[in-house]
Amino acid sequence: MNKFQTFRVYQEGTEVVSRLESLGLDDLSSGDILIKTAYSSVNYKDALAATGKGKIIRNFPCIAGIDMSGHVVESNDDHIKEGDAVIVTGYDLGVAHDGGYSEYVRVPAEWVVALPNKMSLYDAMALGTAGFTVALCIQRLEENKQTPELGPFVVTGATGGVGTFAVDILSSLGYEVVAVSGKTESHSFLKDIGAKEVLDRNDIKLDGTPLEKGQWGGAIDNVGGDILSWLTRTVKPWGNIASVGLAGGNHLNTTVMPFILRGVSLIGITSSGCPTQYRQQLWERLATDLAPKHLDRIVTNKVTLDQLPSVFDNMLNGLTIGRTVVEINAD
Repeated sequence: MNKFQTFRVYQEGTEVVSRLESLGLDDLSSGDILIKTAYSSVNYKDALAATGKGKIIRNFPCIAGIDMSGHVVESNDDHIKEGDAVIVTGYDLGVAHDGGYSEYVRVPAEWVVALPNKMSLYDAMALGTAGFTVALCIQRLEENKQTPELGPFVVTGATGGVGTFAVDILSSLGYEVVAVSGKTESHSFLKDIGAKEVLDRNDIKLDGTPLEKGQWGGAIDNVGGDILSWLTRTVKPWGNIASVGLAGGNHLNTTVMPFILRGVSLIGITSSGCPTQYRQQLWERLATDLAPKHLDRIVTNKVTLDQLPSVFDNMLNGLTIGRTVVEINAD
């Protein structure tokens, strides 16, 4: 096979650099399944990895991209056939194993999920790791008895990939969604995709008492830091907080009082470490009862591999809204 295009990340001395590069199949990480990539996407984790702003990549050099969809071209597994439409997200993809920013990807068979019948390869990456993470949040919240009847549900970091899908899907499930964002220009967008109310992050008092008035039935938090601390103090009894991200910091200053006096639960979410047996079920839900209603509005950008650096910079500088799909071998 001739050379094909990839977006690869190197460590050169103390610097992390990334660039387009032509590689051959023998240059890819090992695995049972070779896939021709149709689409990938850009997640906050991708931006951190490719720029070196976060210590994400463990093995250099590494092709970036923590998710992808495409068609199988070679398989050494009896359950996965040539021509199958598949999705790969999480595990070590784009972190310690060559990832989705490549025309071809080779992965272990256990990482591969069959594309649901009601989902296209494009839709799979419009959702990507962000959509999958929301599905996992909702599954964990449901298991812990979260319901719309507990009260308004907060989504922080609401303009990001996880945030926009959380607003859309939770509102469709009957929740009164309160979106939190520091981007005042995005308030009408958030209401259009399902938010009942939008709070300006800059108007929230973050230095309150250990327990404040209970206002929220629960939350999905993409921010961490002081915002997550505020949520622990203001969620009502028996509410749940799904902790997803750390865009606002990795610290958490709180007390045990919300947990032992109100029964608030803090649920950790890791999509990359989601057990294999749950993955197909969650993707099937994203094609059925958890399918977002505003996917076309949430995808705000489509790019090719050579356009990735500008997307990373904009994302890390807080200039992006919604989802960016990377077209590689588009349908």
